[in-house]
Amino acid sequence: MASTFAPIFLLLLFFTAAVAEHATKGAAFAPDEADAVISRFQEYLRIDTAHPSPDYAAAAAFLRSHAESLSLQHQTLEFVAGKPLLLLKWPGRRPSLPSILLNSHTDVVPAEPHKWVHPPFSAALAPDGNIHARGSQDMKCVGMQYLEAIRRLKADGFVPDRTIYLSFVPDEEIGGTDGAGEFAVSDTFKQLKVGVVLDEGLASPKPEYRVFYGERCPWWLMIKAQGAPGHGAKLYDGSAMENVMKSVESMRRFRAAQFDLVKTGVKAEGEVVSVNLVYLKAGTPSPTGFVMNLQPSEAEVGLDIRVPPNTDPKALERRIAEEWAPSSRNMTYEFKQKVSVFDMFGRPAITSADSSNPWWTLLEEAIKKANGKLSKPEIFPASTDARFFRELGIPAFGFSPMANTPILLHDHNEFLNKDEYLKGITIYESIIRAFSSYKDSDDESRAEL
Repeated sequence: MASTFAPIFLLLLFFTAAVAEHATKGAAFAPDEADAVISRFQEYLRIDTAHPSPDYAAAAAFLRSHAESLSLQHQTLEFVAGKPLLLLKWPGRRPSLPSILLNSHTDVVPAEPHKWVHPPFSAALAPDGNIHARGSQDMKCVGMQYLEAIRRLKADGFVPDRTIYLSFVPDEEIGGTDGAGEFAVSDTFKQLKVGVVLDEGLASPKPEYRVFYGERCPWWLMIKAQGAPGHGAKLYDGSAMENVMKSVESMRRFRAAQFDLVKTGVKAEGEVVSVNLVYLKAGTPSPTGFVMNLQPSEAEVGLDIRVPPNTDPKALERRIAEEWAPSSRNMTYEFKQKVSVFDMFGRPAITSADSSNPWWTLLEEAIKKANGKLSKPEIFPASTDARFFRELGIPAFGFSPMANTPILLHDHNEFLNKDEYLKGITIYESIIRAFSSYKDSDDESRAEL
């Protein structure tokens, strides 16, 4: 009897240890729980927060209701009228320690419904498990995953040491200045004593999750050329259209050289300067289109330029002034938006993604504990609200837990698979647990003063 009991006892011990280890990595969802979680995600996706008329009020009301169901403190801030920012708080046991900020934006880009298989705000769940909706990847998924992770942590009896804040901000898709931009420089934000920020990343078609430690800064440039008008049949130097096309050709060569670095694998997309022509405006309108026998006296081109933080911005602006818009060709230029590649201390606006940064180590380990894998950290190829926090010198990582998923943000038929969404919740459980329990000797010393 004793010889039989011992192996059974050892097996029970092994099973108990395995269950405990599984719990630390995020337990699987029961079917009823998974259905409820997906239903809440769909409800958020059905709120039309697309520009130019996002229903921010409905989104804020929805999120407040979930904050109350989780006993999270909440306040609604309006730095700009009609653009509510919802701030949630889960108080920690050590409120003197630097806090954790989980940021997401509530707005989405417009969609063309006739080009979608399912209506973009239907949040249709297809038989293959894909949830089709505008915002399913960018980035309503992340905002709800934060809340669902907290729901599960609270159910497990977890209490954070560090206070956790969740910010649901407006206007990211149109630059973010009236949302996260105003928030980051506000007295309210200063009082939060934020130690680290999580914001959005990108889907990964591979099994590894992508993580971003910096981003390219937008330079939205308008170049104008002027010249004498002329007959449509006349050949002469210095026309407005000729001057602007010389600039376009110069920009095209520069773009091709940068793109070649990406195509050949020398650099990642986020490490090069991207230049894209977004509009060309010229010509004299007529009732049937344009006057065809008149060369216009003005021409204008608009460019979306994205500048990585390792770029020399002065050298790039010299190129613009001397090659793309030289005054010698009757050309001028102005920036509609020009975001600095440096933080407030004059350093490149990036977050260390190595062992020198304890937040990076915690992030890596937390994702690993939740059975996830990270690819090499990257520079985000576009812009996110994380830049407003990096500009203050605060560590900020862009991360959206979507593996094995095509990148469809701003695309037709944007979707996220329900299993990937559920898995992402367990990833955030692990991250929130690790970040909010982190004990740093420097923080402890400052807290005692």
